[in-house]
Amino acid sequence: MKKLNVSFDGITDTTGYLFSLAKCFAAALNSGPYKEYAGDIIAASGFAFRMWTDKGQLCPSATSIWEFKKQKEWFENSGLLCGYVERLWGEDAAEEERRTAAIELIKESIQKGTAAVAWDISGCEWGIITGYDDNAQSLSTLKINGEEGSVAYEKLGLLELPILSVLTVSGTASKDTAQMVADTKRLAAFHLDGKEWCDNASGLAAYDTIITFIKESLSADTAWNLEYYLGTYGALKWYAWKFFEKYNEPALAGLYKTVYEAWQGAFDVKQSKDVTEHAVKEELAAFLSTAKDAEEKAAGLMR
Repeated sequence: MKKLNVSFDGITDTTGYLFSLAKCFAAALNSGPYKEYAGDIIAASGFAFRMWTDKGQLCPSATSIWEFKKQKEWFENSGLLCGYVERLWGEDAAEEERRTAAIELIKESIQKGTAAVAWDISGCEWGIITGYDDNAQSLSTLKINGEEGSVAYEKLGLLELPILSVLTVSGTASKDTAQMVADTKRLAAFHLDGKEWCDNASGLAAYDTIITFIKESLSADTAWNLEYYLGTYGALKWYAWKFFEKYNEPALAGLYKTVYEAWQGAFDVKQSKDVTEHAVKEELAAFLSTAKDAEEKAAGLMR
């Protein structure tokens, strides 16, 4: 039996909706031997720049639809080395084999002092696996809301949305800062240009989808959907701003400060005003138009 002390302390979440995969991975790093990577990881992985948007009712699940196995490559952009195991729809024959491999990967990572991140630990959201107990055949977990829990070995990957996706840290690679920053720009531009696989509007194209939704479809019944999107992407943009500020990229830092403040402004309006009113919808759309203009300029600098 082994359990690590992991928390979300020190992970900035300006809206309370910071994307669960990014937040959990940053917390796992911040609570272990790779703490120095925690501040950069959300930007260096590209998640600070990524947007996936449902064209219908802004279904929250659309923010988590991409080629899951890319996680390993994306997080390794930071200079980390990662382990990854998945089992998706239509792979039932491999369920036991993949689950067994994932548990071994989790145990190995925890033995070395770093928690694992897994899908569905927080109920159709990512969460953290902080420990394991072979005698009880159980994993200790930390949900995105800070609640501790447990999952039986046999239930890993078979919870509310039965997909297995487990990400761990296995070490570090030799990568200098200049290369990491350059690769982050490349990743960011690649996504903003909509070149990653996704059935939903992605990258810069997400802006028009959300703005159109606000102007044409937003109602009291769908207000929380908008809140989820504004909160998720607004909190991520803070990390883009701070990343470029840290690495002395003043033009990009200034643009992403504008992008972040516009998303955060829209989120604050959603929290404080009646979004069914026409004037409020126009205010929300104006904030996102400001963000879009600034991020388009940033994408041009990063291409």
